[in-house]
Amino acid sequence: MEEKKIMAVIEAVLFAMGDSVEISRLNHVLEISEKEIREIIAKMNDRYKRQDRGIYIAELEDAVQLCTKPELYEYLIKVAKAPRKYVLSDTLLETLSIIAYKQPVTRLEVEKIRGVSCDHAVNRLLEFNLIQELGRLDAPGRPLLFGTTEEFLRTFGVKSLGDLPILNPEQIEDFRKQAEEEAGEMPELKVEI
Repeated sequence: MEEKKIMAVIEAVLFAMGDSVEISRLNHVLEISEKEIREIIAKMNDRYKRQDRGIYIAELEDAVQLCTKPELYEYLIKVAKAPRKYVLSDTLLETLSIIAYKQPVTRLEVEKIRGVSCDHAVNRLLEFNLIQELGRLDAPGRPLLFGTTEEFLRTFGVKSLGDLPILNPEQIEDFRKQAEEEAGEMPELKVEI
């Protein structure tokens, strides 16, 4: 199949689906390697940039999605109903960070790290579709396991969890000391970061 035709097929599929599509599904439909698909998508994104288009193809883990460029958001809200905005409090961000870096993780493990109950934070993050249930831990009580979603990747502008910032050991030690100082009145609390 000619490259222009492949580009048209990818664009049509992504437009029609509206949601993300796994590269492996495009591979199955187009019958070309995933590497070739990624190269063609990179060329498409270059074209979108050069032609000053209003769309781009976002890469999310092993999937891609046709998206509107963020800088055009102000024009969209004049036409469409403004999407629901949510505010992430420090508590929600802290809980989300723990889940993002430790996933899959149980609610109890998050509470052990934070030192407080996280029921409300986990429920809000589920409501905002930033985290999801990944299954159950094979342990007594079979607690739920949580991890991040594609919406998390889109919201924070990262392609994969590997793109999250890596803390150096000195930062981790500083955070541990700070957490221990904050929990000073509770000596039995073991802080893990």
